[in-house]
Amino acid sequence: MVNKITVVGAGNVGATTAQRLAEKELARQVVMVDVVEGIPQGKGLDQWESAPIEGFDTRVIGTNGYQETAGSDIVVITAGIARKPGMSRDDLLNTNAGIVKQVAEQVKKTSPNSIIIMVSNPLDVMAYVALKVTGFPRERVLGMAGVLDTARYRAFLAEALDVSVRDIQAMVLGGHGDTMVPLISYTTVSGIPVTQLLDRAKLDAIVERTRTGGGEIVKYLKTGSAYYAPSSAAVQMCEAIVRDQKRILPCAAWLTGEYGMSGLFLGVPCKLGRKGLERIIEVELTADEKAALAKSADAVREPMSVVSL
Repeated sequence: MVNKITVVGAGNVGATTAQRLAEKELARQVVMVDVVEGIPQGKGLDQWESAPIEGFDTRVIGTNGYQETAGSDIVVITAGIARKPGMSRDDLLNTNAGIVKQVAEQVKKTSPNSIIIMVSNPLDVMAYVALKVTGFPRERVLGMAGVLDTARYRAFLAEALDVSVRDIQAMVLGGHGDTMVPLISYTTVSGIPVTQLLDRAKLDAIVERTRTGGGEIVKYLKTGSAYYAPSSAAVQMCEAIVRDQKRILPCAAWLTGEYGMSGLFLGVPCKLGRKGLERIIEVELTADEKAALAKSADAVREPMSVVSL
């Protein structure tokens, strides 16, 4: 358990993240920040009142400023506008970049030793904004993308195979968007290569559904985007850090030569511990996977080049 975790943004993703953090008792205090008066205070109070029933002692509070967040060990940034039907993650670029820039400036002032987990979209570029504005080392700025994308991939595989999700081992790399790269060559079911259990056409269909998984939910909701699975993914990263678990999770990390790439955030296998990113693990990829990862990197660099800081 750490002393304090801050969640910036008290919308669906932020509020659900705060509740999950509290229920797992990952911090003595969880602070929700939002610009809308009353919303973080009301949701924080409601969550705290669930503590006697759910059996957690983590104190949840809401605020409209950053004074209460001072000295946070981890800051999860979910602030920004959500996608609507027909919008891509990149459509959110300019608006959310301005929001994340303001948040990062506050985090730098009030919690200079914190670890940032970026959730706001377009995720890879927003992580870049946070890194540049705070000046934090890359070990302390990570993006939540691969954990969510991998969860969707595993869920779809479990559904297709009619097996437990616990028995699906998989990893999705690349940018958080339509060019993400599910690694079929590393996908197994209790150690059995998935290619022995599903034909290539079915696997390709699952890969495509994974890539558009967020959009599928947006189409159903019409007025918002996913939040149950994204909040679970962010909290899994927090838990790996807080409990120093040394988990190997696919996260958006700042590359400095890994996979032959530098100067961008991209989803790669990361070892997470108490200080944040401990190591990026480079795995051997097939020729197709290498090409797909390079294409995904290009898709991340393009919006990076137009964002203004």
